[in-house]
Amino acid sequence: MKIVGVAGTNGSGKDTIGEYLAKHGWLFVSVSDFLRQEAKKRDLPIEREVLRTISAEWRRKYGVGVLVDKAAELFEASPGKYKGLVAVPMRNPGEAQHIKDLGGRLVWVDADPKLRYKRIISRLRSSEDQKSYEQFLQEEKDEMEHSGDHHTLSMSGVKAKADIFIENNYNNLSDFEKAIQKALKLK
Repeated sequence: MKIVGVAGTNGSGKDTIGEYLAKHGWLFVSVSDFLRQEAKKRDLPIEREVLRTISAEWRRKYGVGVLVDKAAELFEASPGKYKGLVAVPMRNPGEAQHIKDLGGRLVWVDADPKLRYKRIISRLRSSEDQKSYEQFLQEEKDEMEHSGDHHTLSMSGVKAKADIFIENNYNNLSDFEKAIQKALKLK
C-alpha cells in the first residue's frame, strides 16, 4: 500500500493536497471525519475541543495509530481501486510514525498565518471557523505544543517527523497543485 500522511497548520492546504491526490487516483480520507461521526453519534457538538478529546480517548484505547488504521481499512476494503492512500490530517507524532512504519511518507504544509486565517474565515465550514485572529493564533499554539500526554495533539512533534515540506503562500490553486506535484514527484 502506498500511503501519504498530510499534516500542517490550520488553513495551510492539507485537504487540498488530499483532493489533488484523489483526482490522480488516490483514496483521500479525512481522519477528522471519523471523529466528527463519533461526536455526532454521542450527540456532542462538532468543535475542535470535542474532536481533540475523542482522538486522545481513541489513541489511549486503540493505540496512537488508530486513525491511520481506520483510513487503511477503507483503502483495503477496495483492493485495486486506488493508487494509494492519502490520510489527512496527522496531528499526533504517533500517527506520523505509524505512516512511516507502513512505508509511507509524511508531508508538512504551511503558509503565512494571516493568509491561513483569511482562508479559514472565508470558508466558514462551521461556527468553529468564526474566531478572531488572536483566537486563531492561540488555538494553533495550543495544538503545536505537547501536553506531555503522548495521546494528545502535538503538531510540532508531527512536523519533526515530516519527510516533505510544502510552503503554500499561493493565491491560486494551479500554482499550489504544481508545487504538490513537484514535492511529491508525481508524473
